[in-house]
Amino acid sequence: MGRRWVRWVAAGGLVLGLVGCAPLDASGGGDGGPPGGGGGDKKAGDTGVSPLDNPDGTEPGLGPIKSDKDRAAAVKVIEEVGTKGRGARTGYDRDEFGYAWADSVDEVPFGRNGCDTRNDVLARDGKDLKYRSGSDCVLVSMTLHDPYTGTTIEWRKEDAAEVQIDHVMPLSYDWQMGASRWSKAKRMQIANDPLNLMPVDGSTNSSKGDSGPASWLPPNRGIRCAYVLRFAQVALKYELPVTSADKETMLAQCA
Repeated sequence: MGRRWVRWVAAGGLVLGLVGCAPLDASGGGDGGPPGGGGGDKKAGDTGVSPLDNPDGTEPGLGPIKSDKDRAAAVKVIEEVGTKGRGARTGYDRDEFGYAWADSVDEVPFGRNGCDTRNDVLARDGKDLKYRSGSDCVLVSMTLHDPYTGTTIEWRKEDAAEVQIDHVMPLSYDWQMGASRWSKAKRMQIANDPLNLMPVDGSTNSSKGDSGPASWLPPNRGIRCAYVLRFAQVALKYELPVTSADKETMLAQCA
């Protein structure tokens, strides 16, 4: 993962995840309707790590869950998630979760490492990384396998919005399910926790909006069990419930 990864290991071996600075809010700006199309130009192989083997979100991507044994393990995790009705969106603002892609966040992987969250997560998931001259943080190009569409994106910084950082469990959803009562520090954690962050095709992410799994799933069907498991992992880590309809959908994807 470039010079920055080597420096972290040398400094203390923190194998943690990060967050970055997307041009748009990672929760997307869509209306939760049907998924949009992919932004890549060719199919890619399975390049991500299964969430069963990546419980802190520090390993690259989002690998599919294929075996019956692993799907059963995913169901057990999802079954632990509580349910309740979705609360009011009153008072929600992205700023309630801190400014976008802050590095000054405690108790999340790679927090305060000197690099913003967006670039950290791009570096986590991208390949063939190229950094701005004189920087070991700011990426100017990379190759990204997008798990949501199953395509490969040749990303360049001049077209930054082609890749957005998705909050798997959207911030507005978090707010409605209990984060409105949290401290600002805790809200900053969930907004910058690599467990909750996935670099993906921008238009596909925008189609998601603040939808839960009952209203939106990745167009790549092969990744859907992994996606809902990651949604459950975030919910459990931050002790947030999901709606009954979302939990039913989550279980169905891994059944």
